[in-house]
Amino acid sequence: MNLSLELLLQLTIILPLLATLAIVATGKHPNLREAVTISFSLAVLFCVINLYQGLSAGASIEVFWWQLLPGLEVSFMVEPLGMLFALIASFLWLITTLYAIGYMRGHGEDNQTRFYLCFALAISAVMGLAFSANLFTLFIFYEVLTLSTYPLVTHAGTEKAKQGGRVYLGILLGTSIAFFLLAIILTWFVAGTLEFTAGGVFGDNVDTSLAGAILVLFVFGIGKAAIMPFHRWLPAAMVAPTPVSALLHAVAVVKAGVFTILKVCVFIFGIELLPNLPTTDFLLYLAGASVLLASIVAMRQDNLKARLAYSTVSQLGYITIGALLATSSGVIGSSMHIATHAFGKITLFFCAGAILVATHKSKISEMRGLGFTMPVTMFAFFIASLSIIGVPPAGGTWSKWFLLMGTMETGYWVIMMVLMVSSLLNIAYLLPIPYHAFFPGKDHPAAKTGIKEAPMVSLVALSITTLGCLILFIYPQPLYELAKTILTVPGVSHAR
Repeated sequence: MNLSLELLLQLTIILPLLATLAIVATGKHPNLREAVTISFSLAVLFCVINLYQGLSAGASIEVFWWQLLPGLEVSFMVEPLGMLFALIASFLWLITTLYAIGYMRGHGEDNQTRFYLCFALAISAVMGLAFSANLFTLFIFYEVLTLSTYPLVTHAGTEKAKQGGRVYLGILLGTSIAFFLLAIILTWFVAGTLEFTAGGVFGDNVDTSLAGAILVLFVFGIGKAAIMPFHRWLPAAMVAPTPVSALLHAVAVVKAGVFTILKVCVFIFGIELLPNLPTTDFLLYLAGASVLLASIVAMRQDNLKARLAYSTVSQLGYITIGALLATSSGVIGSSMHIATHAFGKITLFFCAGAILVATHKSKISEMRGLGFTMPVTMFAFFIASLSIIGVPPAGGTWSKWFLLMGTMETGYWVIMMVLMVSSLLNIAYLLPIPYHAFFPGKDHPAAKTGIKEAPMVSLVALSITTLGCLILFIYPQPLYELAKTILTVPGVSHAR
């Protein structure tokens, strides 16, 4: 069967929608339902890999669906940044599904059919967002992603889960309507187009004060990027089951936020215009403050998922900083950090879920000595921590390398110090966890508690993502080449 690239592009969005029907139809048969989910995730990954091969061969892949008004159309295109996001999301959808099978059964979760259904809807929205050809299309799928993940956040049905869901929905929809939508309207009014364009859509004679104000609206309006003070939805959403946390932090939601920030910076403003806007420095330092403050708050959390949530807020700031630096190194570093953080953070959340399923423990202070009973999980946690910190032999080394290069190229020495101090804080709040798991001290002997590792299928999933952290260090060339080509689109400068 020889499918055209245009059809494959549409299938990446349509197949997860079809998966929802199949999931509902097989809901009373868990084995069949999960086989259906895995089959559709494999099919989407197949489509995305073929699109990657087509893009690498120089193919132009565009699809038009529908026009609402002149200039407002739903259309898609494949470009390197969207390709990178789609590759990450489609691969991790498959791995997260494997993990979820072990977690949801091991933890005895209710409403598992609804969980897999909403998960598939979210992936469809991610694919539409990743391949959006314009801001109008991106905005539609951005909001669909918010709505499709709300039932996942409130999955437990408890009052705490409902409260978390209200915060989640309130902040994400509130920032979208108050800032993001206004930024899109102003962009259309000033530039006359919403199409993602190499070099940006604003002309040379644009009022930089007005463009700077629009940039602020975008950064505040894209709440999924969790820049302070619009970050509280992320810790609030930690009431969700761990596979959902993995979805929020690595596969879909937060990555959709920073992906949108990066896409707006590169293809709406352009890296030539950004440094000339009066608000760029303000936003850079705001992102830097978000990086530091979130790291400090993370250090004070005894609940493991809460600590990881604030760690995510901090790490997202890295990607926003790279985008706002508006250099080739900054854009490459941000793009690579989307991937390296995805693999590192999803592994950490997989480990948190495995610990919860096996021991029913969620507090870090209760995890001393776990390395003796859960060696695979705690070793995976150690490797993923190295990736988040940004040191060998894990992939986060390279993305932080390019981000630091970006700060040096532009002379933002304070931002460079922020990134370095933050990495030291990452060490302080992550490494003690696996250290105390393997070296609990004399006061915490490794008791024979009968605790075992999480279900095998969950262990396989977290082992794959751990291996991904290592591979991204040993063989980063494909990721680097894809990130580099974001700036080789005709019309976009390569470096300042």
